[in-house]
Amino acid sequence: MLPPVAPPIRLLLGPGPSEIHPRVLAAMAEPTVGHLDPYYLSLMNDMQQLLRGVFRTENKMTLAVSGTGSAGMECCVVNLIEPGDSMVVCVNGVFGGRMVDVAERAGAKVTRVERPWGEVFEPAHLKDALKAKPKVVGIVMAETSTGAHQPLEEISKLVHDAGALLLVDAVTSLGGMPVEVDGWQIDAIYSGSQKCLSCPPGLAPVSFGPRAMEALGRRKTKVQSWYLDLSMLAKYWGEERVYHHTAPINMTYALYEGLRLLDEEGLEKSFARHALNHQALAAGLAAIGIDYAAAAEHRLPTLNAVRVPAGVDDAWVRRELLTRFGIEIGAGLGDFKGKVWRVGLMGHASRAKNVLLFLSALEQLLGEQKHRFQAGASIAAANAVYSGRA
Repeated sequence: MLPPVAPPIRLLLGPGPSEIHPRVLAAMAEPTVGHLDPYYLSLMNDMQQLLRGVFRTENKMTLAVSGTGSAGMECCVVNLIEPGDSMVVCVNGVFGGRMVDVAERAGAKVTRVERPWGEVFEPAHLKDALKAKPKVVGIVMAETSTGAHQPLEEISKLVHDAGALLLVDAVTSLGGMPVEVDGWQIDAIYSGSQKCLSCPPGLAPVSFGPRAMEALGRRKTKVQSWYLDLSMLAKYWGEERVYHHTAPINMTYALYEGLRLLDEEGLEKSFARHALNHQALAAGLAAIGIDYAAAAEHRLPTLNAVRVPAGVDDAWVRRELLTRFGIEIGAGLGDFKGKVWRVGLMGHASRAKNVLLFLSALEQLLGEQKHRFQAGASIAAANAVYSGRA
C-alpha cells in the first residue's frame, strides 16, 4: 500500500505559497455543503463584502475566481480583450511577460514597454505607447520575480487620459500593502489567495470597475474562455445564482477565514506589520553584506529579492535551508536565475520570529560558505529595528 499523506512541516518564506494561518486550515476541514446551498450562497455574499474592503472598492463585480492568481490574470485579460484589440503591457519581470503571453493568446495586438529587471515604470516611459490609443494597459504592481513595487497613481491618470483601461496585477501586494482600487481608478485587478491572505493556492480575487464592465457589455464576440467568462460568472455571484460551475467550497471557507483574520487585524496594522518585518530583514541582511535587487524606494515589503553574495553557492544554501532548518526560500527566475534569493514575508509568515530564525540559519550557512561577516550582526541589526533603536 502507498503511504498516507504526511508532508513535512516547512516554514514557507518563498514567493508563495506562504504560511497558512491555523484558523484557515481549521476552516478548510469544516463539512462541505453544495455550491447552491443557502449557507454557501450567504458565505459568498459575506466574502464579497470582505474582498471589497481589502481591495478598497465599491465595485459590485468583486469576486473570487476558481483558480490560482494566473487564472485571475487570464480572467481579466480575456474578458477585456477581443481579437484585434490593442494592449500595452509593462514588462520588468516574469509576470509582465506572462501577461503578454496571455494577451496574445486572446488575440490582442500587444505592445511591450520594457524596463530592466528590478526597475519600475515612470509615466514618461508609457507616453509613446499610449499615442496609439490602446484599449487596455496592463501592469504588475508587485513583481514577484524582482521584488519591485510599482507606483500606480500617476500612471493611472495617464492611462485614463489616453482613453484606455488599466489592468493591475496585485498578486503579491493585496493584504500586505495598500491597494486602492477606487482611489487609483483601477479598472480591473486580480490577486491570489496564497500570498498575503494566508491561504492555500486555489482562488483568485478579482474586481472589475464600471468602465471594465461597460467594455465587457460592448463585446462583439464571445469571451475566449467559457470557464472565465465574467458575463456568466456574474449570474452565479449576483442575485440570480445561476449555476455555472461547481465552486471549490472548502477553499472558499479558507479565503473567507483569511479575510476575516485580516479584517480583525485591520488593514493599516497589517501594512505596518509587513513593513516592519521587511525593514528588520533588510537591516539584518545589510549587516552581513547582502544587497537588494530593487532600489530602496521601490522594494516590496512582502517579497525580498536579494542578491546572492559573490562566491556563495545559491542552490546549496537554498537546499540546506530546507533540509536542515525546514525553511523554504525562492530561487531567482529569468534574468535573475542563480543571482538572487526571493524571501517572502507575506500574511501569517510575516512575523518577527520568522525573520530572526531565517537570519540565524542563513548566517550559519554563509559561514560554511566562507562568506565574510561579523557573526550575529544580522540578528543584532534586526533586533535594533524591532526595539526602535535603528
